Amino acid sequence: MRAEYRFDYSRSRPNRFADQAGETPLVVVLDSDVAEVFTTPEAVNKALRALITAMPEDIKRKIPA
Repeated sequence: MRAEYRFDYSRSRPNRFADQAGETPLVVVLDSDVAEVFTTPEAVNKALRALITAMPEDIKRKIPA
């Protein structure tokens, strides 16, 4: 920080939202043509799970159930 910003570290507190970061769902932005077909998160997840099952075993990453 620049010298003119006199931040008092003795008054700082831990981030109260930090523990929630792991619980936040991952956000992915779909292209508009894809979003027209897959209109809900459930539809996207269903399609991706079908794709995962169709992938060869040696390519799949181990995914927690």
